[in-house]
Amino acid sequence: MPVSISSAVRRRLIEDAAMTPDAEICGLLFGTAASIESVLGCRNVAPDPATGFEIDPAALLAAHRAARQGGPAIIGHYHSHPRGSAIPSARDAAAAHGDAMLWLVIAADDLRLWRAAIGGSHLGAFEPVPLRGGAACANGPASP
Repeated sequence: MPVSISSAVRRRLIEDAAMTPDAEICGLLFGTAASIESVLGCRNVAPDPATGFEIDPAALLAAHRAARQGGPAIIGHYHSHPRGSAIPSARDAAAAHGDAMLWLVIAADDLRLWRAAIGGSHLGAFEPVPLRGGAACANGPASP
């Protein structure tokens, strides 16, 4: 099932990634099964942010608390690949839990959406998800 994203959210993600060309940015996706409605940029606390990401646990806990109290639902997370493609890496696959959460990967002006899935077609950990909306958004992820 395709997932929609607004031009404003898409633009914000691309601009945020461009402002940090030497490190992966990361954050949370909020919305429904059919729509990414908002995002929250989070601090990357990975040991080497140039080659990996780890969402600040305090931000993650706060977002989960807010969701339990009626706030927006967390549907996944995003991160950038400053020197790579918008395709999950082997490191991403090792971190995926097969929990059906969405992974949005940003590389330059390319955004591609993936769902964590045990035995997925990409690296045994992800399935591509068509991403709709946004002025220059592709109709879906390219084949890996």
